[in-house]
Amino acid sequence: MTPERRVEVERSMKRKLDARCSIFILLYIMNYLDRNNIAAARLKGLQDDLNLSYNEYATCLSILYVGYILMQVPSNMAINLVSRPSIYISCSMLLWGLVSTLSGIVTGFGGMVAIRFFLGFIEATFLPGALLILSKWYTRRELTTRNALLFCGNLISNAFSALVGAGVLSNMQGVLGHAAWRWLFFIEGAATMFIAIVAVFILPDLPHNTRGFTEEERYVAQLRMTEDVGIADSDEGQTVFTGLIMALKDPKVYLMMFTLTAYVVGLSFNAFFPTLTGTLGFSYVPTLLMSAPPWVFACLVSLLNAWHSDRTQDKFWHITLPILLGLVGFVISMSTLNTAARYLALFLQASSYAGFIVFYSWISSSFPRPPAKRAVAIAMINAFSQLGNVAGSYVWNLTEDGFRKSYGIVTAMFGVTILGCAVFKMVLVRMNRLLAEEEERGAAGGGSEKGVETAPGPETLSKGFRYLV
Repeated sequence: MTPERRVEVERSMKRKLDARCSIFILLYIMNYLDRNNIAAARLKGLQDDLNLSYNEYATCLSILYVGYILMQVPSNMAINLVSRPSIYISCSMLLWGLVSTLSGIVTGFGGMVAIRFFLGFIEATFLPGALLILSKWYTRRELTTRNALLFCGNLISNAFSALVGAGVLSNMQGVLGHAAWRWLFFIEGAATMFIAIVAVFILPDLPHNTRGFTEEERYVAQLRMTEDVGIADSDEGQTVFTGLIMALKDPKVYLMMFTLTAYVVGLSFNAFFPTLTGTLGFSYVPTLLMSAPPWVFACLVSLLNAWHSDRTQDKFWHITLPILLGLVGFVISMSTLNTAARYLALFLQASSYAGFIVFYSWISSSFPRPPAKRAVAIAMINAFSQLGNVAGSYVWNLTEDGFRKSYGIVTAMFGVTILGCAVFKMVLVRMNRLLAEEEERGAAGGGSEKGVETAPGPETLSKGFRYLV
């Protein structure tokens, strides 16, 4: 293949890939809608109709993450072995849509807890699976922007859920004898199941076997990933349990686990965003409508931040600066009761998600090979971080005026996140220095240029590879 033909084929392949991967955004919107619609439903009587105390309501929120944590690592170990991940993810989505729909028929605390547990158990397949698939197609210089587009589904869902909630909760009360909040679960769950059926025909599979690509495009897709790190993106000679052992032995995994967990606690305001917007003093429909603009703003900030991160190949500052914006928002919320200032603070808080997106691409680029290890590392870090959502469910004292204590806790957690990122950056800088020194010794001694072992287990990276910091 001539260089000119290579450029032409790669351009065609990426255009098709971007178009097909764009459905991940819609899937993530539904993933978060089905997970967080309970917050909007609470504003229209869910808590009163089910006779839930605040602690019981918080348990309904947090139990989802128990199932979410339990399933992530096994799911990603399985999806790394599946030849058609499009079918795996679509079937999972069909199941969680069904479970979400059943949320509308519960009558008490026990039923809601059971539904939320199984919802989290099934939804756990999506995010780590989607991140793994994207990391198999996009190079390290492209991944942050694509992850940002994926996570825009999360941010858009926060805005979209408020608008959908306002429409359903305002117009469906008493229809066919059901409360409006029950219709919210029925409608969104049915929409999820429909999209799952469509997704099976659109989602890409793997670079070597995906449908809808020419033989040349599949070849270039595999070649790009080999050139990115210097070795093929395959698990030849290794099992899924080899990847598990390698991930368990790598100290970087544990550092990222604790850092991301602190970040998630800091972002726990997300689950209570309609309630926090409600502190501005408006009725529930204006409150839901006003909850949308901060997330639209956060989506734009995230895309710009991710694009610049890919352009500069910087991770640390593109995580830290959005966190600092969020900290400013927390301080404003703690220090004033002025309505305009507090609404501005919500925009700043939502924009802190921009760093969260870059953090996930940092995970993928810091565990490049083999795929079995990357699959487990992504799942382990994401699963453990969900403990932050469990804790976050109890951080926000809904009876406390101004939520000052709650804001104090998430402020501290953002500080811990910045510290953890700084330590991780120092670790990667040191590893890059060791790689450079090893290459210099090899060049001076006329040694092999195959690479250097950089982590416990059979993980060898090519000459010239450097971790992104």
